[in-house]
Amino acid sequence: MINPDRILEIENLTINFDGFKALRNLNFHMETGELRVIIGPNGAGKTTFLDVITGKVKPTEGQVRFKGRNLRALSEHQIARLGIGRKFQTPRIYLKLTPRQNLELSCNRDKGILPTLIQKTPVAERRTVGGLLETIGLVPKADIAAALLSHGEKQRLEIGMLVAQSPDLLLVDEPVAGLTDEETYLTGELLTSLAESHSIIVIEHDMEFVRQIARQVTVLHEGSVLCEGTIDEVQSNPRVIEVYLGQPQEEPHAAA
Repeated sequence: MINPDRILEIENLTINFDGFKALRNLNFHMETGELRVIIGPNGAGKTTFLDVITGKVKPTEGQVRFKGRNLRALSEHQIARLGIGRKFQTPRIYLKLTPRQNLELSCNRDKGILPTLIQKTPVAERRTVGGLLETIGLVPKADIAAALLSHGEKQRLEIGMLVAQSPDLLLVDEPVAGLTDEETYLTGELLTSLAESHSIIVIEHDMEFVRQIARQVTVLHEGSVLCEGTIDEVQSNPRVIEVYLGQPQEEPHAAA
């Protein structure tokens, strides 16, 4: 039965690549307005998990429903238009354009690069872009080439470009890889702020960052959900410790 409060529901999802099951009988759901962090060791299926939500990979079995709609028959472009936006690990921005121009281009996806540069931006769009520049902390660097931004600033710019497209669900893949501690903190603050008005899934390895932003954590292992809970619940779970450390936790010895 479809739950109207759930923005995303995944049921019995299996992805089979020539005999290798990248995902196996995976079940997952999240509520509208939720910030969910997905963690797991290398090879757990995290990237494939995002690939199937965005339509890059089609389910071998099972289904993905977004706001109650089965996504199987839809293309990546159609799924994006429905309201799912994805940020990849490496920033995908126009390095020769300024942050302001990058955001203007994202606000109006029907407008090409050349019209963005030569046509006057509508007042409402200018306000939107101005607000986004404040949100991502790039007002002082709004009009320099994006190539001159730090890695962390490029990451925040791409998140801003994603938000400019007004998605209902943001998929953010390892946003703090290679960032300094300060940049990591600022990115966490940005995502926490955006979670007030968006549903967000974050894939991440940095556990300090996960602790900063996480409300609910899902752990993937060998293509399935191993456990879910708060960060404290997850980090103290013996099955999670075994997966990450490669050995089971010793049982405490009974008193003699």
